[in-house]
Amino acid sequence: MTNKLMSKTFIWMFIGLLVTFLTGYVVSTNDRMLLNIFSGPIYIVLCIAELILVILLSARVRKMNKNVARIFFILYSFVSGLTFSSIFVIYQITSILYIFLIASVIFLVFGLIGYFTKLDLTKLGTYLLMGLFAIVICFIINIFINNDTFNLALTVVSLIIFIGFTAYDIQKLKRLSEIQSDIPEDNLSIINALNLYLDYINIFLDLLNLFGKARD
Repeated sequence: MTNKLMSKTFIWMFIGLLVTFLTGYVVSTNDRMLLNIFSGPIYIVLCIAELILVILLSARVRKMNKNVARIFFILYSFVSGLTFSSIFVIYQITSILYIFLIASVIFLVFGLIGYFTKLDLTKLGTYLLMGLFAIVICFIINIFINNDTFNLALTVVSLIIFIGFTAYDIQKLKRLSEIQSDIPEDNLSIINALNLYLDYINIFLDLLNLFGKARD
């Protein structure tokens, strides 16, 4: 592998984020589309579709044709944008842009830490994954108990977990770029782009939940 893997990964990550944010913004300007998405079962269907697409990409990307993998990634980014549209309705656009900048800085800083650190973060990935499962379970529980303080604590922990994932995934990407792999470079760039995309989106959403200013 060469540094082409890293450049391709970040290009596809950027494309995914662009598709998600543009889709979310465009949908937020159309009241009929918002009503159709959030007033019925369509929102649940979209959430299930997101989950299925992530599982398919993660499990099958190594054997997919590179163009199929790219289509699946763009499709996931688009579907995420449909559900993402609610933030443009709930939060002020200036607040969204401000949080976007902060999330970008945090992602950059911890990405650089992951790239340059001499520490082996392999074991950290296992603990982060365990923490992520625990957070998901707790968020589901909080849907029923609806405790704001508990939700705040979970959001802070989630933010820490995805910051950790950022450093971990960047180090993993660096190591992949330095070795010869039997997995096609284009396919590797898509799955790594997906991982970094998810890291960034979750950092952004957690920060927005903590510091975002709602519309009047």
